[in-house]
Amino acid sequence: MRIVVFLVAFFILFSMISITQSAHAQSDTNPVKSTAKTVMKISSVFGNNGKIPKKYTCDGTSVSPPLKISNVPKNAKSLALILDDPDAPMGTFTHWIVWGISPKKTQFGEGEKKGFIEGATGLDKPGYVGLCPPSGVHRYFFKLYALDFHVDISTKSNKQELLATMQNHIIQTATLVGKYSR
Repeated sequence: MRIVVFLVAFFILFSMISITQSAHAQSDTNPVKSTAKTVMKISSVFGNNGKIPKKYTCDGTSVSPPLKISNVPKNAKSLALILDDPDAPMGTFTHWIVWGISPKKTQFGEGEKKGFIEGATGLDKPGYVGLCPPSGVHRYFFKLYALDFHVDISTKSNKQELLATMQNHIIQTATLVGKYSR
């Protein structure tokens, strides 16, 4: 009985060594090309987790900040952007939703309103809503989505409707977090 167990163990060990050597030999003759993808990025005049300048808030001119976009996936057909405040006292507040952005776009100018569609914010109207935390430090998430299709929804659509439409079409995301307190 011991001999049978020994032979079975020896056979299993020998098979594992042969499979490992065979796989190693194949990888030497047919190297696998790197599948690492470039990571999409979004940035602004403030660094990630940095302080958002006053001019982009209700204490300033409430104009949207400039944004830079880089490394958009080549297979993206469009981009979308959501800006929200998860620290708002009544739950997450949406300050800006945008879609129909060309994947070739590399930046948004300060206060830019052309070349994309704006949906309903937390105030139930389109456009950028200046950041205006009632108290304490709030975090503002600028979330950029690379999509494999063109969003076709009403300009009255809100964040939930945009997210539902984008479901299963998101290729990649990028997030920039800014902070502001009054």
